[in-house]
Amino acid sequence: MHKIREGFEQIVKLSDLDWQVFSSKLKKSVYNKKATILKVGETENHISFIEKGALLFFIPKLENDITFSFCFENEFVSAYDSFITRNPSTYEVKALTETILWRLTYQDLQDVYNKTEAGNVIGRIIAENLYLKKLRREQSFLNETPEERYLNLFVERPELIKKIPLKYLASYIGITPQALSRIRKRIF
Repeated sequence: MHKIREGFEQIVKLSDLDWQVFSSKLKKSVYNKKATILKVGETENHISFIEKGALLFFIPKLENDITFSFCFENEFVSAYDSFITRNPSTYEVKALTETILWRLTYQDLQDVYNKTEAGNVIGRIIAENLYLKKLRREQSFLNETPEERYLNLFVERPELIKKIPLKYLASYIGITPQALSRIRKRIF
């Protein structure tokens, strides 16, 4: 939990009372590799902090699933659209590795917002960061070739290249694994 507080303190100074309120509501959950965290049709009820592991966000399809996001250690994670609207998710979240999450329920987050000075600031900053991550991804599909998207991963998200199987990377940048292999041969 120390890393969570450090992350918050980069955003806003937390009083000991605010931290006590927040940390008292966190619950630790451990998931095995390939465990499903959230299924299509379930409503997301948690915002989580990843202590250890990597998560995959994807839309299940009959032929090939469509990967659209990854999250790693020391990041906050949620099927945020489902979380804030309280509607069922249209995608799934899966653990790519053994994963440890510190989780906060929707209701507990509302309590944090109401009982702490820093809660609303932290919530706003997390929401803004999630929005910017989504916007950058959308713009990359509109402005870049698949090869440019792949090369940008080396700069923007080097952990993807190291930790993610190629089939998920290919889907993430919008191409087949075979096309990614051809790009990699040209580059290296």
